[in-house]
Parts: sequence; C-alpha cells; structure tokens
Amino acid sequence: MRVSMACRNILERSEGSIINIASMPSYIGDAEVPAYCASKTGILGLTRALALTFGMAKVRVNAIARGYHRTGMTRALREIPISANKIAARSVLKRWGEVDDLVGAALFLASPAASFITGATLPIDGGYVSGVRFRP
Repeated sequence: MRVSMACRNILERSEGSIINIASMPSYIGDAEVPAYCASKTGILGLTRALALTFGMAKVRVNAIARGYHRTGMTRALREIPISANKIAARSVLKRWGEVDDLVGAALFLASPAASFITGATLPIDGGYVSGVRFRP
C-alpha cells in the first residue's frame, strides 16, 4: 500500500498498472498460518480499494492469487512425498504450479489487453480453490 501510494504520481503519468500478490489463503483458511491468511485476505480488499483510489487516474490495480508453486517457500512441503502428492491431487490440474505459470497472468494484467480490468483477483492455482470449494 505504501509503495503504491508513494508511486502514485509516476503511475498516474504513465497510466500504469499495479499487480498485488495474494494467494489461496485469500479464499480458504489454513489453521497452521492464521496471520498469513489474514494478510492475504487483506490483499483482496487492498486491491479493490486501490482500484477505486487510482481509477480516476486510469491506473489499474489487480491481484494474482497464487496457488502451490515450486518455489523456495514451498520446498519443505515438496520434500515430503505424502504432502507433495496430496497437494497435487487436490489441484484440478493434478500438479504443482511452476513460477513461469504466474508470468503470463502478470503480463496479461499489465498489458493493454487488460485495459478494462481493475479491482480483480485472478487465481493462478490450477483449480485448487475451486476443487476445495466445490468437491462433493
């Protein structure tokens, strides 16, 4: 939020785009990391509020809600085969995401192709949240 506000003049002059990073706990709880869930849920509200704040200046503000991707942060989970397999199985696409899976979404949201999109959050989670929410 502070960086966005500090860059307001630059963003307004360039009609730029802000892309916040949320994650699956923005939508679903995790008893192991309640503070993380709260902070990531806050990103959704911040994205919508900044979209309103910057909208008149033609600055778009969106978010990406990442799922389980192969990063240093998830290394410990991936090194435990039962955990890694369980996570992949819950994804509709039955795999972990790669960092490159986030790139296309970010490029799209920053591009003119998304010129009428603001205040939105795009899940990049292989259908994980949908699978959790709607599994019978």
